[in-house]
Amino acid sequence: MSDIPADPSFTAIRPRLIRLAYRMLGSVADAEDVVQDAYLRWLASDRETVRQPAALLHTIVTRLCLNELKSARRRRETYIGPWLPEPIVDAGELESIDDITLPLMIALERLSPLERAAFLLHDVFGMDFDDVASAIGRETAACRKLASRAREHIQAARPRFLVTKEHGLEIAAAFFDASRNGDMERLRLLLADDVIASADGGGRVPASQRPLVGIGEVMARHAQLAQEFTRSPSRLVRYAMIDGLPGFMSVEGGGIVQTTALHIEQGKILAIYITRNPDKLQHLDGHRQGARIETGWS
Repeated sequence: MSDIPADPSFTAIRPRLIRLAYRMLGSVADAEDVVQDAYLRWLASDRETVRQPAALLHTIVTRLCLNELKSARRRRETYIGPWLPEPIVDAGELESIDDITLPLMIALERLSPLERAAFLLHDVFGMDFDDVASAIGRETAACRKLASRAREHIQAARPRFLVTKEHGLEIAAAFFDASRNGDMERLRLLLADDVIASADGGGRVPASQRPLVGIGEVMARHAQLAQEFTRSPSRLVRYAMIDGLPGFMSVEGGGIVQTTALHIEQGKILAIYITRNPDKLQHLDGHRQGARIETGWS
């Protein structure tokens, strides 16, 4: 927005609007585009007559997101392999006090757009149902039902036993060392028996076409990867919190940048989320420069 005059009332709420749009869409770039569009509409409005700027801006962003989701859903019907939201590394502007982690983002994706909007606006962003109704164009009672259904659907995705950031990053470091050094015995000790590994390559880089389910499949794939890491070592960029989960960024064979996020409970890794689709890593500055297809999680 460098060429557009800044509006202090909008600037103050912009991070919150970005968070809302990202959690609706799962895309950093799309969230920024939506908020930019909302800003242009805000500038064109008669702002002196607006009594509650925040409520109006939430309404504008929500409706723009609902429109965007119509085309996004069509695109995801033809998406190659597992879909994961664009990773947010060490939150920054998107950091907030809510508890929306990567598993919850994936659960939100399974909701209808209206269920997602009602849940986020009320349960996460604290809007009363009258304002939610205004934002999504439904009756207040209907919004209560939408949020209630959403709550029921995503309940299982909420973490039961939270891991501290420090402990989580320690496990992430142990996972990186064991998997890259081919220490299968140590790796097995880190994984839950029902661990699931999902890799999002989007058809752009090698990635499994389906999630790997159970410790047997995940260990077998890591045994294969151990041979690949011997020929083409993985380079750690840094450990970080990725959408609220401990993990790391790395550069894999062929210069492919990827993020790995780990869902950990009671000291065991329940899920591994790998994002390596370069289209989803563009916002991570220059880490993906020079990436090309060679080897990977396939």
